[in-house]
This record gives sequence, C-alpha cells and structure tokens, in this order.
Amino acid sequence: MNWITKFIKPKIKSLFKKQGSDNKETLWVNCECKKLIYKDELFNNLSVCPSCGFHHKLTCEERFKIFFDNKEFQILKTPEPDDDPLKFPKYSAKLKQAREKTKQNDAVLIAEGKLDGLSVTVGAQNFNFIGGAVGAASGEAFIHGAQNAITNKTPFIFFSCSGGQKMQEGAIALMQMTRTVLAVNELKKNNLPYIVVITNPTTGGVSASFATLGDILIGEPKSVLAFAGRRVIQNTVKEELPEDFQTTEFVKDHGGIDLVVERKYLRSTISTLLSILLKKKEVKNISGINDESDIQESLQKTSKAI
Repeated sequence: MNWITKFIKPKIKSLFKKQGSDNKETLWVNCECKKLIYKDELFNNLSVCPSCGFHHKLTCEERFKIFFDNKEFQILKTPEPDDDPLKFPKYSAKLKQAREKTKQNDAVLIAEGKLDGLSVTVGAQNFNFIGGAVGAASGEAFIHGAQNAITNKTPFIFFSCSGGQKMQEGAIALMQMTRTVLAVNELKKNNLPYIVVITNPTTGGVSASFATLGDILIGEPKSVLAFAGRRVIQNTVKEELPEDFQTTEFVKDHGGIDLVVERKYLRSTISTLLSILLKKKEVKNISGINDESDIQESLQKTSKAI
C-alpha cells in the first residue's frame, strides 16, 4: 500500500463525509449554502455560517457555554424513568446509540448558572439525540427545571429544538405535553419569567405545548416553527405556500412570536428582557400595578435596536 492510498485518500474522504460535523477528526463542515467552512472558524462564530448566516444546531453543552457567564454552569441531575416502558422494537438499541453519540442520557439537559450576574435556570434540547424527541425522561427533565426555578426563585429559559414527541413511548410521550404545560403554569403562578428561544427545528408536540407558552418567545433566524410539516399542509390546502412559510420570521410577522434574534445577540437581549420583567415583578409586589405598557414599549425598543 503506497502513501497516497494510506494517507491522502482517507484525508480527502474525511473532508467530504456527508455528516462531517459529527466527526471530531473532520476539519470542515458543510453548510446549507453548499460551502465548506473550516470547523474552528464556524465554532468561533457561534456555529453561524459567516457566508449565509445559517444557524447550525448546537448541543446542550455548546449552548450552555455560549450563554452562561464565563462558560460556567452546573448541569442538574434530573429524574430517570424507565427507558423503554412499551418495549418498542429496537428502541433500546436506539437509546444506547444516541447516548454513545451525544454523551447525554436524554435529549433535554437542565443547567443553572448566571447571565450578566443574574442567577438563571436554563434548559436545552439536543437534536442529535433521536431528533430531540420528547418522552418521559425529557418531560421529567423539563419539570425538574421548572421546579428548580421555583425553588430558587430564578427565571427559566429554555432552548427548544425537537421534532416532537417520541412515537416509541406512545401515550406516555403525549402525556408530557400536558405535564410540561402544567409546569409552565406553576412558573406563572410563582410570577417567574419564562423565556423560550425557538431554534431550528421546533415542531410537533413541542411547538404545541411548552415551547410556545413563554412570556417572551424569541426565534433564531430562519428556524422552522410548526406543528405539521410543510408538505402535509400544502397537500391538505391544495395551494402553494409562501417560500418562508413556517420560518420564525414568517411566524413573527403573523403575530406568533415576539422577536427574531441572531445568536450573537441572545445573551444581551434576554438579559435586557429579564431586567424589565423582574423590575415589573418588583413593582407589582410593592404597589399592585398591572400595566403592561412598559414591557410592550421596551420590547419594541429592543426589537428596533436589533
């Protein structure tokens, strides 16, 4: 075997491997704009393509590192229900494979740390873990995050990224929609801010439950926010849909979410919003004022600034 076969060919193949971004040895990443991006350059740009601005998916820990102050955070241990309650064929093997790939026990991780000096509880979904699909473990993790926020009186921030509920857990997965909605209701009862950042994609049962119940809904640019898929809707209504249909920009223009914010501005935007919401909470506690105009005005100013 000569040196070309042994060394050069494997290196070339590694550059153009279809899922190169998942391979730690790969130096380049394929973007949606069909351009190859040097992996370190993409990482230094918060995994946003410098050419087209496409926001690449982040793992939970990557998300936490760019969100918390000084990349300092503590991942919380969450309840671990039975892995395969329905004994669904090949599901246990898929779970094992996903855990080896992501180094996570489930798609949802909850962490606590500080944002501009303010203590916050933050949750995130990893799409690499079976499409971020929600089952019993994800539901328990979300509820634990909400409970941690209530116990410590911190805002709860969640980064959604999911295809919906797990078909492998049937009604148990669907039940998490109700349970997570009830957890959000408890946050509201305790007058704690709940902010959701919708990342690409947020669909199915996740978009129909906790992901769209935030006090403030923020979308990353060009992220898909939907319940049913585009083709399903188009085949149902028998009409051509707009090119940007189901993007966060489209949903915002039609009143579904509040803001569309680039990843590099998320920290500052959420910090500003929390300062407004927490000040509002303090005023209500002292004087019972319930005027929403100050929050709406501040939201408009923030949106214009971005």
